[in-house]
Amino acid sequence: MLSGLMKFLRACFWPRGDGHVHTGSDASGRQDGLLWYKDTGQHFNGEFSMAVVQANFLLEDQSQIESGCLSLHDSGPFGTFVGVYDGHGGPETSQYINDQLFQHLKRFTSEQQSMSVEVIRKAFQATEEGFISLVTKQWPMKPQIAAVGSCCLVGIICNGALYIANLGDSRAVLGRLVKATGGVLSIQLSDEHNASIESVRQELHSLHPDDSQIVVLRHNVWRVKGIIQISRSIGDLYLKKAEFNREPLFAKFRLREPLRRPILSSDPSISVHQLEPHDQFVIFASDGLWEHLSNQEAVDIVQNHPRSGSARRLVKVALQEAAKKREMRYSDLKKIDRGVRRHFHDDITVIVLFLDSNLLCRASSVKSHNLSVKGGGVKLPPKSLGS
Repeated sequence: MLSGLMKFLRACFWPRGDGHVHTGSDASGRQDGLLWYKDTGQHFNGEFSMAVVQANFLLEDQSQIESGCLSLHDSGPFGTFVGVYDGHGGPETSQYINDQLFQHLKRFTSEQQSMSVEVIRKAFQATEEGFISLVTKQWPMKPQIAAVGSCCLVGIICNGALYIANLGDSRAVLGRLVKATGGVLSIQLSDEHNASIESVRQELHSLHPDDSQIVVLRHNVWRVKGIIQISRSIGDLYLKKAEFNREPLFAKFRLREPLRRPILSSDPSISVHQLEPHDQFVIFASDGLWEHLSNQEAVDIVQNHPRSGSARRLVKVALQEAAKKREMRYSDLKKIDRGVRRHFHDDITVIVLFLDSNLLCRASSVKSHNLSVKGGGVKLPPKSLGS
């Protein structure tokens, strides 16, 4: 039966020479079929590795590394910014975040002249408000944009501290060296907002005590209002504002009862961690990776191999696991084109940030060349995202 399925996929969906799949090389990374990767690079506090594999017809994951000046002033502070934005319903929200969030962060850092939890929270709020304005403008012509949203995971290293801010179910995991054993321990740094987690369901019930259907178990999956798994995001305005939960929005997104208050939140969970010399690296990844690998498995893979290509290696192992679950060969999975590939795995984004203890000691006032790398894939033309 599987061989018959593969023959069907070969006949109908194999990559054709239509220009969207290519292999190339430049300073910003390489493309190999549906895989984009940058095996190694240098950020303010060490090295990094980055990889993205596309499964959706249009890549819904967006990502970036920004290193150097974290404000609008040449005087700094300096450090490293990492963002992983796992979109759903389309790529518009994740691409908007990729374009706007870091710019807002630099503006608020400039105003406060330092990095802080407050600066990060303001940057998230400004990004959400900007996307609301965009949806309001596009709603008459493109109402379905109100049902597009994105998870948003951010990591910032500044002055020896690692700030982690998260909306949704992407994840940041620290690899910490255990001197007694020589092994590396995985430590999850991010709080997740997915209805599969009991504490998230409890939070939703406490916020909506009069709604017995605030979380619903459907096909063995917990969903908010029976629709979406995450409880916090940028976008998804159909579950935040009543004016976007009505016709002409598709009926499957419209609630039966009036939306009296926001169901989803855009308020991120933010934590601050003082980095120590035995902190080796941080893995930032969309949930597409964590569906197939545990925290410790991912940390062990990074620790036990050369730094170069770490992110690509994690993506490959996740794809091998996805193929194994479908009782197919990894080589056959790689041949399936975007769109159809989504039936086998999600878009996967991985950024591994290595921490050099000597560089972490540098003051945030030490000037550095600016670096900007954004994850590759098929992107929407800028004009379709509005001005």
